[in-house]
Amino acid sequence: MKLSKIFSVMFLFVLLTSNAVQAASKAEIDTDVQFALTAFYNLSPGNKELAAKAAGILVFPSIMKAGFLVGGDYGEGVLQVDGKTVDYYSTAAISFGLQIGAQSRSEVILFMDKDALENFRLHDGWAAGIDGSVAVIDSGAGKGVDTETFKDPVIAVIFSNKGLMGNLSLEGSKFSKIYR
Repeated sequence: MKLSKIFSVMFLFVLLTSNAVQAASKAEIDTDVQFALTAFYNLSPGNKELAAKAAGILVFPSIMKAGFLVGGDYGEGVLQVDGKTVDYYSTAAISFGLQIGAQSRSEVILFMDKDALENFRLHDGWAAGIDGSVAVIDSGAGKGVDTETFKDPVIAVIFSNKGLMGNLSLEGSKFSKIYR
């Protein structure tokens, strides 16, 4: 067995057995979501205005990503409609290629119209880029979102990046409802 395959198998074992993949309680998720939303609103005055215009907001306070040739990420969050939590979701993705490192990030996905929100809610296992096109914004440097420029039906804002790993894309990310 090649050394890279051994490392890949070891990485997947560590990722799948780590605390990052263990399900959090609803209360823990709710608390983390409130902190993430506060951080999101504080990034730029336009973020609060954009959120107010959204039909729904999917909030993932912490998505953990790690990789060594094979990478994966996982996080848990909520879907809010009219400021109230309506469902709990997880996001997961796997990637292959030249990569090494680990990071965590927060992610807010804004469904700007009711059709985009309904499409998301009807497809358990909704995949970014397949079931819906997503405009991705990296707000790590304090950049805000201009509510007049972005007319996309789904907007994802990535912020609070910690760690060392490249690639801030949602491509291949799968979102699934959590049933507890």
